[in-house]
Amino acid sequence: MAATSDPGRSGPPALRAPDIATAMERVVPDAVLARTDPALFGRTVLQLAQGWVSHPGEVGRAASSFAALSARIGAAATGRALRGLAGGTVENDPSTEPVPTSKDGRFKDTTWVENPGYWALRQEYLALLALLEDLVGAAALNEDSDDRARMLMGLIGSVVSPTNVLPGNPAALKRAFETGGSSVVAGLRNLLDDLATNGGKPRQVDKSGLRVGKELAATPGKVVYRNRLMELVQFEAQTDEVHAVPLLCSPPWINKYYVMDLAPERSLVEWAVQHGHTVFMISYRDPDSSMASTTFADYLELGPATALDVVQEITGADKVNVMGLCLGGLMAALLTARCAERGDDRINSLTMLNTMLDYSSVGPISSFVSPEITERLEKSMEQQGYLPAESMATTFDLLRANDLIFNYIGPNWLEGKAPPAFDILAWNTDSTRMPAAMHSFYLRHFYLDNELSKGELEIDGEPLSLKAVQADTFIVAAENDHIAPWKTSFTSTELLGGDVTFVLSTAGHIAGVVNPPSPKAKHWVGTVGATGSDAPGPDAWRQRSTEIQGSWWETWSEWIGEHGGPKQEPPTVGSEAHPVLGDAPGQYVLGTN
Repeated sequence: MAATSDPGRSGPPALRAPDIATAMERVVPDAVLARTDPALFGRTVLQLAQGWVSHPGEVGRAASSFAALSARIGAAATGRALRGLAGGTVENDPSTEPVPTSKDGRFKDTTWVENPGYWALRQEYLALLALLEDLVGAAALNEDSDDRARMLMGLIGSVVSPTNVLPGNPAALKRAFETGGSSVVAGLRNLLDDLATNGGKPRQVDKSGLRVGKELAATPGKVVYRNRLMELVQFEAQTDEVHAVPLLCSPPWINKYYVMDLAPERSLVEWAVQHGHTVFMISYRDPDSSMASTTFADYLELGPATALDVVQEITGADKVNVMGLCLGGLMAALLTARCAERGDDRINSLTMLNTMLDYSSVGPISSFVSPEITERLEKSMEQQGYLPAESMATTFDLLRANDLIFNYIGPNWLEGKAPPAFDILAWNTDSTRMPAAMHSFYLRHFYLDNELSKGELEIDGEPLSLKAVQADTFIVAAENDHIAPWKTSFTSTELLGGDVTFVLSTAGHIAGVVNPPSPKAKHWVGTVGATGSDAPGPDAWRQRSTEIQGSWWETWSEWIGEHGGPKQEPPTVGSEAHPVLGDAPGQYVLGTN
């Protein structure tokens, strides 16, 4: 973009903000930018500044609105204080609520309602958040930059929350008085420990009592195969008879497989085994620099494709049911499509959990995926040969920063409490690296170019079409999923060629999957025709779907049972060709490659 100048003035032409961003990026080495600002937040700040300069009227209106609201809050707080002195009640007086009450868990202490000063502080904070949103709108950015700017402003809003400091956190102040100040000392100790050993972020979970192979990933089984990319675990039968068609599980490779085999009674694997299925699980190796050239095609071939062969050899089954979660669901769909394209009908049914096959609308994560960001990631990965585990973990934390970062500052650093022992969070912190070649292919061909849903994807020169998939499919999505939005997951019903049952669960990306039967559980079920031509769209589908009280595990158990074939004696664990190599959960999940 050319610089602009004022002919009535002397001196060099003025640079606009995008020019400044470009100039800075020309001066700073690409490798440095790739490490220090992979998400382009620095450029976003400059774009916001340029937008505000270009639209002063909109900025002024946002500021005026904030000032007026702030005045109303002050008046309302004074009224609440006077009513309190007079013995009146103010909790439910709508006239004193100029800003909607936040449902943020950081403000759950009753002091935020009962004390007029803290009530005003919270309302002023909420008004500030609204101002930050209005300022993004005032800048009139393009869609991609607008999304990133809103995420950045949301992070700024989280940073300046009054709950992050002792005077602004009534729960922490109460605990300080109750403990004679020892909680403050304990909190400072937690803070220093996190700065030294946790990248400066508050710990989400106490993992000391959640050991992999003990409290987690505890379903009994054996490793029956190993290659340079994955181990295959066969779980031991827990019923006298099992279905003839075995079940192969394809987990995501970003984290460890045991999200599907969490704590006992919360393990989907355990549930399937106890309902008469012979279950096999892929366990991916945590890559290092020696695997830099490992490709996406390698993950397909050495992962589920090889596992399919081993499962059949061990069990002697002609057909195999396949289930995949998130990226593992994508790989399961690709394997099913490849088999169909080759005239191979070994895959009997396909189950996909919180999986996207269409990347046209990916939700909040789009702020971290663009051609420029991908180029920066590739430059960063060139140095090590992989994407570090903490890089992806931080990305997912930032998508839900209040829940996964700032929600822990008060309890951990100000109140001096230990984080909870929670199985999902323990798994969430057990991230893995990703080989450079594989991750680059995934970002470019799926997120950026969306080739799979367009019917344009080729893997090692072989075209793959989802319409070739004729196997019955069971799709599960979660209504609050921020990684694989459920309406995007629903578009899979229009891409696949077979009969599809679509299920919408409650909760989010992981809690929607870790969904054991409970009185609170519920889900919605509906079917879609074989061609997808009668697919009604997600909103219309939900209106006509059937709401069921209970976990989707129970509905899936009935469905997969119908696709499991007759009952028979359990097969042996391992075989002569694939002998037992060790106990589950195996070496790769423990990092002892």
